[in-house]
Order: sequence, then structure tokens, then C-alpha cells
Amino acid sequence: MDGIELEIMWGNLISIVSEQAKALQRTAFSPIVREAGDLATAIFDVNARMVAQGLAGTPGHINSLAAAAKNMIGIIPPQEIEPGDVLITNDPWLSAGHFFDITLLTPIFRKDKLIGYAGSTIHHTDIGGYGIGAGARDIHEEGLWIPVLKLHERGLPNPSLHQIIKHNVRTPDAIFGDLSAQLASGKMGGERLNAMCDRYQLDDIEELAKEIIDRSEQSTRADIRKLPAGTYHGETSFDIPGGDVITLKTAVTIDTELGEVMINFDGSSAPSKHGINVVPAYTHAYSTFAVRSILNPDLPNNAGSLTPIKVKLPSNCIVNAEYPVPVNARHVVGMYVPFPILNALSAIMPERVLAEGSGAVWTIQIQGRDKNDRPFTSSMFNYSGGMGARAGKAGLSATCYPTGVSAVPIEVLEASIPIEFSCKELLRGSGGSGIHKGGDGQRIGFRMRTGKGWLLNAIPSRLRIPAGGLEGGEPGAVGAFLINGEASLEARKKEMSKNDEVLMHTPGGGGFGETKI
Repeated sequence: MDGIELEIMWGNLISIVSEQAKALQRTAFSPIVREAGDLATAIFDVNARMVAQGLAGTPGHINSLAAAAKNMIGIIPPQEIEPGDVLITNDPWLSAGHFFDITLLTPIFRKDKLIGYAGSTIHHTDIGGYGIGAGARDIHEEGLWIPVLKLHERGLPNPSLHQIIKHNVRTPDAIFGDLSAQLASGKMGGERLNAMCDRYQLDDIEELAKEIIDRSEQSTRADIRKLPAGTYHGETSFDIPGGDVITLKTAVTIDTELGEVMINFDGSSAPSKHGINVVPAYTHAYSTFAVRSILNPDLPNNAGSLTPIKVKLPSNCIVNAEYPVPVNARHVVGMYVPFPILNALSAIMPERVLAEGSGAVWTIQIQGRDKNDRPFTSSMFNYSGGMGARAGKAGLSATCYPTGVSAVPIEVLEASIPIEFSCKELLRGSGGSGIHKGGDGQRIGFRMRTGKGWLLNAIPSRLRIPAGGLEGGEPGAVGAFLINGEASLEARKKEMSKNDEVLMHTPGGGGFGETKI
């Protein structure tokens, strides 16, 4: 394919998926989608291979969406799909790892011929069951499980499925508002792709998709072949409320003959009784992100560039969740997945990696009744600690690597639920020292304005084990989660009194390089 023509059409594809993401953010009900960008959008070819992804989104959603599309058409194959159909699932093992993330796949037809799919995954406010925390004893306590089904059939809503969803969630208006945003995003993606085909007189996107995916894979393999061959080892450890310590170990093998990277998690912690277990697709998503971000971040992220990065997961492992273990707070472990990989690769490319950061975002969900006795469930809102320092730069403060999700502004939260914040400021000096300093964490305090008891779902990490420095850099400060001044949080939903106040100190990032005296 002509290089100039390819570049123009590639720009068109990026515009389409980015417009899908913008449409989602502008129309979503949930603040975590609208304000924080906890979403993913992508265009797929007719074989459900991801061709292009939106510029907004999180690695856990984007790379999981790549797997979800394949899985969904494996259950409802193309010959059973008609114009106007829309596929849906939140199956943790087929999509993004927990019930809150719902994936919609919109088939794109051109003159009655299926030419591809527009996909999206977003975090929904509520899916029934336990909530976003880690206290469920098995997956069936965690909420509504939606298998791969048709949300719309031939352009009409599936009434049975809509009634099932409506009667199994606490806030149906918010759920269906967000689903409508996803439907509109997928419809727009199909319309824009057809308009592009009109401009360039294409019957389908098969040749274009093949060219993009093949070039991406070839370039990724070429970059891997430039690295020193061998196997490199890394690990990281962190703690969660209640005292449990999780360890992730990796052996990263560079195969320069095949141009492949194999990441083996053998030796990592066993599954947890808490809902922090990680399904393979989510582990793979953050593993590939870690390698891609330091290998050649300018390459497109699609089926081609992801293919040469392999993940091997042992059985009976926390990052290889098996039914029926609970998984709702899988991000607590999943967002630590890049650190042992980066620690391993620091042996051969210290100039490209970064020191350990605060790890998973501290996610908070609140449930209760307002002063008028109306029930409310907050969308999950996030607070980040400090990012680890890099070889040439300090770590960013209040920025969580690797998720990239933003914090919902406190003004938005105070306007949407009966919450009042008492403070939100940087914790100066909490980043680890070094030639380049780790990013600082932050201090956040809040209480509820309902005058009634309420429920708190939260599972912070790094309360005892700090983020490690790199190349002689010092570790960052540990975090603290205080209720009325005391550290009394367990890894489960907590009943709170009407006057209780929460104060959070998020951890600092590790420093890079030994400071010479």
C-alpha cells in the first residue's frame, strides 16, 4: 500500500476512535468516565483484530478490549450477526476482569457486508452485588454477570436483558445512561468508518487493516531484536489492609531470533481470599503495556504490536484467577504488574525504565441514603500517589503509573453525592530521594453530609511496604488510611457512622540514582 495513502487513512482511523472516546466522555452519566477517562475505544477488522485504539483510556481497558472482541465473536460468530445488532458482556474472563467494566461491540456493515466492529469498555457506577471493594467471598457475591448476549437485535433493544439489568442494580438510570453513551459511540464509529470508505472508494478495510497490523508486528519484532538476548528477573511486593503481602515475580526472556518477549510470572503469590485476584486478560494487558511503553511507544498499539509479547501464567497464582475466586478489586494487584517487569528490564535498559511508584490507585466507593432518604451509590473515584523517578527526570506527583486515569475533581463529587472534602493537597517530601526524586503523594480528607450512617468500600495499598527506588534511589514514603485518626480499615466493606471522617495519605514514588555526598 502506498505510504502516503496509508498515513492519511491511519490518521482517519485515529480520528474515528478518538471521536468515539470523546463522545463517550461527553455523554456518560458516570463521573469516572466523564471526568477521569476510565474507558477504552477501538476499531476492529472483520476478524475482530484491533486495528486502532483511542488516544484516551487506560491500558487495563484498552488491551483487555482487544481480547474481548475476539472472545465475543467466538461465542456469537459473524454468521449470527445482523445489521443493528450490538453485543454486550461483562464476563471477567472474556473482557476486562470484573463486573463493573461492560464491553459493547457494535458490528459495522457496509451495503449489508460486515466489515468490522466498533468497541468500547467503560467502568459503570454499579452492577449490584458487593460493590467495588474486595470483601466478597466468591465471584457470585460481586454482582450481575452478563454473558455474551445481544443488547440490541436488528436495531431494537433486547427487552428481557434490559429488564434483568434494571432489576439487579441500585442505580438503573445511571447504568442505562452509560450504556446509551456506549451505543451512541459505537454507532458513530460505524458511520465514520463508512464515510472514510466512501472517501477512498473502499469496499471494506481488510487490506488497510492487514497493512497496519503487519507493519506494526514487523516493527515491534525488529525493536525486540535490538535488545540483548537472555532471561532477566524482577519482583515487587506490596501490602493491603489486614496485613496481607502480595509478591509478583517475573522472568522476562528476550528471544532475538523470533523477535519475541516472554514474561513468566512463576513464583508469584497464590490466589487471595479477597477480591483482588486478576484474570489473565488483565494481567496480559498491563504486561504488554509495560514492554510497549519502553520498547517503542511511538508504534501503534494494535493486534500486530501486541502479538510478539507473550505471557506465561502458572496455575494457583494471583494473576491467573480461576473461577470462582472474587475479582472485583483486581486493579489493586493488576496495576502492580508492570513493576517486576520494569525491574527485570532495568538490567539491560536502565535509561528507559522508571522506579516503582505508588502502585494501584486508591479507589473509593460510597453507598448510603441522602437527607431525603433516597439511595445513592458513588461512582468509583480514584486518588493516586507519586510516580517513580526516571533516569533523566523526577517522578510526577499525584500521578499513577501505569493506569493513566485521572482523579474526579472534588467539586464534581460534591455536586453529585452528599460528600464534603476537608483537604486535598500534595504531601511534600513523600517521594524518595535520589539524583532524580520520586513523585509526591497527596493528602485527602472527606466526610459525608447525610447525617446518617453510610458504607465505605476502599482497599488502599503500600501502607507498610514502600515503593522501591532504582539504581540506588531511596524508597518513597508509605501511605496511611485513617478513620477518625486511626488506621482501622480492613479489606472489606465498612459500616461508617454519620460523623466519621476519612483521611488518606497516598504513597510516594521511588527515587532514581544514588545521591553522592
